[in-house]
Amino acid sequence: MGIESILSSISDFLWGPVTMVLILGTGLYLSIGLRGISIRRIPEALRLMVSPAARGESKGDGEISPFAALMTALSATVGVGNIAGVATAIHLGGPGALFWMWMTALVGMATKYAETMLAVTYREVSPRGHYLGGPMYYIKHGLGPKWAWLGTLFAIFAATAAFGVGNIVQTNSIADALTAEFSVPNWATAAVLTVLVFAVIIGGIRRIANISSTMIPFMIVLYFIGGIFLLAVNYADVPAAIELIFTSSFSGTAATGGFAGAAVAAAIRFGVARGIFSNEAGLGTAAIAQAAARSDDPVRNGAIGMLGTFIDSLVVNSMTGIAIVTTGVWMSGETGAPLTAMAYNDALPGFGGAMVSISLIFFAFTTILGWSLYGERCAAYLFGDRAIVPYRYMWAIVVPVGALAKLEVVWIFADIMNALMAVPNLLALILLSPIVFRITRDRLGGGQPLIAVNPESSSG
Repeated sequence: MGIESILSSISDFLWGPVTMVLILGTGLYLSIGLRGISIRRIPEALRLMVSPAARGESKGDGEISPFAALMTALSATVGVGNIAGVATAIHLGGPGALFWMWMTALVGMATKYAETMLAVTYREVSPRGHYLGGPMYYIKHGLGPKWAWLGTLFAIFAATAAFGVGNIVQTNSIADALTAEFSVPNWATAAVLTVLVFAVIIGGIRRIANISSTMIPFMIVLYFIGGIFLLAVNYADVPAAIELIFTSSFSGTAATGGFAGAAVAAAIRFGVARGIFSNEAGLGTAAIAQAAARSDDPVRNGAIGMLGTFIDSLVVNSMTGIAIVTTGVWMSGETGAPLTAMAYNDALPGFGGAMVSISLIFFAFTTILGWSLYGERCAAYLFGDRAIVPYRYMWAIVVPVGALAKLEVVWIFADIMNALMAVPNLLALILLSPIVFRITRDRLGGGQPLIAVNPESSSG
């Protein structure tokens, strides 16, 4: 049995019914316990995201503004998964996989809210002034010393996973896109990308946040406009595509034209797995960036943080998925980023494919930056602040590996790491849920607005 077969077996086991129930069940449990605020408060959270309080005039301690923290988290979230991952999910699970990605996102918003709120509540400040938080810290401080091993386990998985999920997968996708669309040799991509990545990450979270706050909004808006134009060109086919997405999510889709998916189980499995890979709700990674936000109100930061899942899955992923289903290319037998490019080329001949490739390159580049932060903060938890700079050098050294190697198993490895990271974090969220509910109830009880002076009782 080859390495790919072994890893596939491990991935299938880890993404079996137990993990699926844990991810979706935790999100649903938190959604109910929070009385649906993760959905009901979306309009208010969007206004908060662009308010002066979020963009630079926020009160409290921290390294970057709440808006910059969200953009840093989104830099790691909006990546290859939004283009190649969505396409792969539809190829393997049929149009119904997109529906399950949506369901994962809706309950995942409550999960992301809880992660962000706990990250700000239980963060700590290192001797060098870094604001450190995330699952390992809210496990250690929220659950107590007897659970510290669980936080250590998460940090080990995350620091290791970062090199695969956030580095090799992304650089490999960038190199493939540049070669296919612009005939750029892989060695040139490896060299330039290494220099650019190192120049940014060596400046730490503030430099990453500055780059992300500039690039992420522009990239998402550009991709969204392109998707809207594609749907406008194919407007007559949109209703049938939406209907197919919903009906096949419960009835499955027969294999046709080389299409690999065949059953409802496949739609759920690949929809949830790729959805989590894309929006990271339940992984706890975004909480690491959110912990650095200037804040005296963890609930308000939680509301901003949950928008990461909303923007990633319900905006960007929807554009990719509906484009693929609407144009009918999902039955072509193609998969990954080429499938998305095929969909855009179908509606925008001569331009659509290039737009997808350029979007993928920038999405993947910012993901490399965001995940470098996640990895270094986990390394700092394990070995102290002294590990941060060496980790940054290691990160830059690994960049050429993804650009130069042809790694067929890299997506499978990414799925495995996501599952291993999710389990400790989700267990912690369940155990800490009474605290999440209490702080939220104290802060938002009686319909109080998010944009308000934080009462002292909300500090947790």
